[in-house]
Amino acid sequence: MAGPHENLEHVEKSETASHGGNKKIALLISVLALFLAFSETLGKAAQTEGISLNIKASDAWNFFQAKTIRQTTLRTAAETMSAQIPAVTDPAARAAMARQVEAWQQTVARYESDPKEKDGRKELREQAQHFEQDRDTHLARYHQYEIASALFQIGIVLASAEIITAIVLLGWLSAVAGLGGLFFMGIGLWAPHAVHLI
Repeated sequence: MAGPHENLEHVEKSETASHGGNKKIALLISVLALFLAFSETLGKAAQTEGISLNIKASDAWNFFQAKTIRQTTLRTAAETMSAQIPAVTDPAARAAMARQVEAWQQTVARYESDPKEKDGRKELREQAQHFEQDRDTHLARYHQYEIASALFQIGIVLASAEIITAIVLLGWLSAVAGLGGLFFMGIGLWAPHAVHLI
C-alpha cells in the first residue's frame, strides 16, 4: 500500500507529464496558427490579384469589341464606295473615292493588327487571353490556400480538444491536418492547377 508521500509523488509526475504534453500541444497550436496566418495572407493576395486580372481581361475584350465594330463599319463603307466607283464618270471624283477606299482599307488592316501600338484586334485578343490565364492561376492558388486554411483551422480545433479531453489521437489528427494544410499551401505556391477540389 502506497503512503501519502508516494501518492503525492505520483500526482506530481502525472501533472508534470500532463504539462509537458500540454506544452507540446500549445506549441502545435501556435505553429498551426502561424501557418494559418500565412495561408490566409497568401489567399487574400491571390484573390485580389485574380480580381484585378479579371478586370484587365474584361477591359481588353471590351476594347477588342470596340475595334471590331469600328473595323466592320469601315469595311462596309469601303465596300459600298468601291461598288459605287464604276458608276462615277468624273475621273477626279473616281480617284478621290479610290483614295478614300484605300485609306479605309488601311485603317481596317491596322484595326486587325497594330504591332507598333499593340492595340489591334490580334494584340488585344492575345492580351485578354494572357490576363485570363493569369487570372485563372491566381484564383486556383486562392482555392488551394482556402483548403489549407480550413485544414489549419481544423487542426487547431482538434489540438484544443486534445488538451481538454486528453485523447492523444486528437493531437495526432491535428498534426495530420496541419500537414495537409502545408501540402495544399505548397500546391498553391508551386502547382495551383494540380488539384481541383473547389
